[in-house]
Amino acid sequence: MALAAVVSASSLAHAAEFSSLEERMSRAEFSAAGLDTLKPEQLKALNEWLRFNGLAPGAPVAIARSRDGVPEYYPDEKARQPIVAHIEGKLDGWMGKTSFKLDNGQVWQQAETGLKSGLALSNPEVRIKPMLLGSWLMYVEGCGCSIRVRRIK
Repeated sequence: MALAAVVSASSLAHAAEFSSLEERMSRAEFSAAGLDTLKPEQLKALNEWLRFNGLAPGAPVAIARSRDGVPEYYPDEKARQPIVAHIEGKLDGWMGKTSFKLDNGQVWQQAETGLKSGLALSNPEVRIKPMLLGSWLMYVEGCGCSIRVRRIK
């Protein structure tokens, strides 16, 4: 599987924010990449290498559209900057493919399985930051929780 995006992990601070491949990829993506065939010690070694070395800074991004045809809004790695905004309205949680409309006009969608309920937050601030392999992680202020998302608008 060709890598769709690149991230520099040159600093220890960035390494401390690392999420393993298992955490960042769906089961289907993980399996499609053949990572499910690795022995546990091989997967651990790969995660450790990614944690400290990252991927080549400035390497081109090859994919302009995701597998489901949704346009990639940041095909150029240099454009992938952290975003700080607020979710419009009340946020009770997420389940499946929940969409999050932000006060800056962007719409992001849950990109991993999972369920979070009982939040009852009103217009919470979110910080969305680029992660490994082209993914994004959204931190929600007021709950201390995060979820992998992808931009759909």
